[in-house]
Formats: sequence, structure tokens, C-alpha cells
Amino acid sequence: MKQVDFLTIVMPFKDKLFRLAKRLLVSTEEAEDATQEILLKLWAKNNTMEKYNNVEAFAMTMTKNFCLDRLKSKQAGNLKLVHTNYTDENTSLQKQLEANDSITWVEKIMEELPEQQKLVLQLRDVEEYDYDEIAKMLDMQPTAIRVALSRARKTVREKLVQKHSYGIK
Repeated sequence: MKQVDFLTIVMPFKDKLFRLAKRLLVSTEEAEDATQEILLKLWAKNNTMEKYNNVEAFAMTMTKNFCLDRLKSKQAGNLKLVHTNYTDENTSLQKQLEANDSITWVEKIMEELPEQQKLVLQLRDVEEYDYDEIAKMLDMQPTAIRVALSRARKTVREKLVQKHSYGIK
């Protein structure tokens, strides 16, 4: 595979790789490093890339595995999962503060979710992948994806309602 072909295939989903890495590693610098590593690994496999049905799914799986390995390593220190790519510039200051507060609470709630539910929620609701694509990436059955997603959403919803209705009877 030539460099032009590689760039044509890989570059359209490079940002998705970064967002997943950022979601898992939190630090922008760590996510950039992880994305760079994945791109280097993909380039090293450029001769065998044609045998993969979905290069994007393969790259997302590589990114997920690399980031999880990174989190488990001793170098990871105190990295954690967070979601911070929400901005809306057309709202009042009060609504912005409320939205930022809600996002902060969602982030905290997502940190408490089991690893599998965090990944499924990220891939489905943030990255907007299909169930089948997520199933391939995580090596799970689509029904298991739906169950994990449902449980994750339910937990987030219940804890948000509990937070927002605190002290109200």
C-alpha cells in the first residue's frame, strides 16, 4: 500500500481515534501520543491492511486496547475517564453554567460505571457507532451491547435525577 492510499483510508477517522483516546486517557497529550502510536502501528501493517473488512473498526479496537493497556501500566499514574467535548455558544450564561454542571455530573457518574459500560456508552452515544460495529470492536454480541448500554444509560439517568432533585420531596 502506498502512502497516498494509506492517507486516504486512515485520515478520515483519525479524529475518532483521538476522541476515543481522549475519552479513555483524559489528558490531551496522552491522547495525542496514543493516536500517534496507533497511526504508526497501522502504517507498520500497511501491507496487510487490505485483508481487514473494516479498517476503521480495527483501528478503534487497537486504540481501545492501547489506551486500556496504558491505563493499566505503571506510567499511567492517575489517569481517568472523562468526557469534555461539549460546548454551546448560543445560550445564556445561566444555561451554560447549568449545562456545564450537568456535564460535570455525567462525567463523574460515567467514571463510576464498569469499564465495559463506559466504552459502550462512549462508542454508541458519543461516537455514534452502530451496534454491529461496536460488537466487532469490543468482541461482544450485539444483544450484550444493548444490555450494557441500557444499564449504563439507566445508571446515568437515575443518578442525575437523584442529583437534580436533591432535597425536593
